[in-house]
Amino acid sequence: MKLTINSMSVYEFGDRSKYPVIFVHGFPFDHTLWMNQINHLEKEFYTVAYDIRGFGESYVGDGQYTMEAYVSDLFSVISELDLKKPVLCGFSMGGYISLRAVEKDQSKFGGLILVDTRSESDADEGKLKRAAAINQINVEGLQSFVQSFVPNLFADETRKSNKKLFDETIQHCLTHNPAGVKGGLFAMVSRTDTTKSLSKIKIPVLVLAGSQDTLTPPGMMREMAGKIKDSEFGIVPRAGHMSPIENP
Repeated sequence: MKLTINSMSVYEFGDRSKYPVIFVHGFPFDHTLWMNQINHLEKEFYTVAYDIRGFGESYVGDGQYTMEAYVSDLFSVISELDLKKPVLCGFSMGGYISLRAVEKDQSKFGGLILVDTRSESDADEGKLKRAAAINQINVEGLQSFVQSFVPNLFADETRKSNKKLFDETIQHCLTHNPAGVKGGLFAMVSRTDTTKSLSKIKIPVLVLAGSQDTLTPPGMMREMAGKIKDSEFGIVPRAGHMSPIENP
């Protein structure tokens, strides 16, 4: 079922009486990134996914977003649906949102899954890359940015062996509003570093890394997992940064 909460498109699957899992997608995607996982889990869990502000069918507005606004949006979904300690699953930018949400109030969650993400905020080099991406969209258009950015998210193996998935992902990214995509870049620049809070996480945590991820490499994610007490770490084989769809 599709709902509208705080101007965002929210999708629920399964029986509301079952344990809730909420999925937060990455950049520059939408809730459909998680459909393989949702289809697998919805018979046993109440699963929720939503389009982050500016993406998919959610409200775009002026594209002036912050990470704190994204976190507030997440809490609004949890509150409106009255989710009781859901497992929070965040991929890439969705992981940034999830880490900040848990840092802000981990009592709202029953567990955390971090997929191909990091706790560090952007260093100067990263900020400059975000600025260059915003300028690329302004000057050359969304297509130029998507075609230069998205290929780096996939493993070489995927690009060669599953061209259909690769091409469909590119085309889907092109359906977003450019203002919303730029808003996502602004929000990532604005995010704070959540590394110091990792040691304070008390809920169960699973950290997953694509074996061929060059953006958030397995070694880096293993190190992050090591800072979270009693967390579990796993490697997703035959996958780059896009492990939720490369090897669901």
